[in-house]
Amino acid sequence: MVRASDSPRLIYVTNPMCAWCYGFTAVVRRLRALWQGRIKVKVLFGDLNAHTTTPLTREEKDQLALSWHLVQERTYLPFDYRFFKEQEFVYNTEPACRAMLCVRLLRPVLTLEVLRAMHSAFYADGLDLRNPMVLARIVGMFGISENLFLTLFESEEIMQQMEDEFGYVDDIGADTFPSLFLLTNHGSEQISRGYLDINELEQRLLTVMEHANG
Repeated sequence: MVRASDSPRLIYVTNPMCAWCYGFTAVVRRLRALWQGRIKVKVLFGDLNAHTTTPLTREEKDQLALSWHLVQERTYLPFDYRFFKEQEFVYNTEPACRAMLCVRLLRPVLTLEVLRAMHSAFYADGLDLRNPMVLARIVGMFGISENLFLTLFESEEIMQQMEDEFGYVDDIGADTFPSLFLLTNHGSEQISRGYLDINELEQRLLTVMEHANG
């Protein structure tokens, strides 16, 4: 699915409804800006409770709330905690991932920007990213035709491609979101397994690149 090239490429494995990804997407966008012209970023989407049909338990909500607080303390990003008053919430992230896959196919250069908007819509604004019309409105803000988006979003082909991508992400060992890999001519090397700030990320990237070129 992803091939090495002469320019080093980062593989950013994420999920639109992952709290630590909400924080880390801003870091990846910052890294891309700082390293503009020297590195490329490929965004892949991983299976986080995709297709689940069981509502969150009280214990699961408590774990999520703790995670949200930790992310907020680390990143200072806004969160809408009214989410935890919802009853019988089914935390199915597949529609949001599929929407981002559509964006990557239709407007690849906008992938990180739309992902940032998806994170913000869910965590800061409390919007339901399981709703196709909510997703269509978000992508529409970036000039993507809502009709074109919904046609692709609802196609069997994109659903199968999403499942293939989930499988590929599993195959490369990205079992934690977010994860970041450097693709080299020798294969892929993991840079991060979880959140890092920009200074930590740059240091790890330089270390892995030096090792890969050694």
